[in-house]
Amino acid sequence: MKKNKQNAEHYTWGDECDGWRLVHDEERSIIHERMPPGTRELRHYHRKSTQFFFVLSGVMTIEINGTEHQLSEHEGIQVLPPIPHQVFNKSERDVEFLVISNPNTSRDRVNLDEGN
Repeated sequence: MKKNKQNAEHYTWGDECDGWRLVHDEERSIIHERMPPGTRELRHYHRKSTQFFFVLSGVMTIEINGTEHQLSEHEGIQVLPPIPHQVFNKSERDVEFLVISNPNTSRDRVNLDEGN
């Protein structure tokens, strides 16, 4: 079955951010996410999961272990466990991206701060 934003499991997080679970099995997850301008996720790390973030549209800022990286459309970056990281949208338009995790990040995330 084809997966897209219209038929995938949808959830919201943070301040008006969206996620669509395109693949969600024990060994892997692929999530399409949307972050409006001015939003960020909690700083965190994963015990086991390696993640790859790939920007579909907009500009994403990602802090990895204290260093900020800016990713434009069609650029990606890998985050290995257990490296702390945090995604921001510091731009003036939505950013949409894929997060590919291996294995799945369910029960693998450790939050490092309470800010949102």
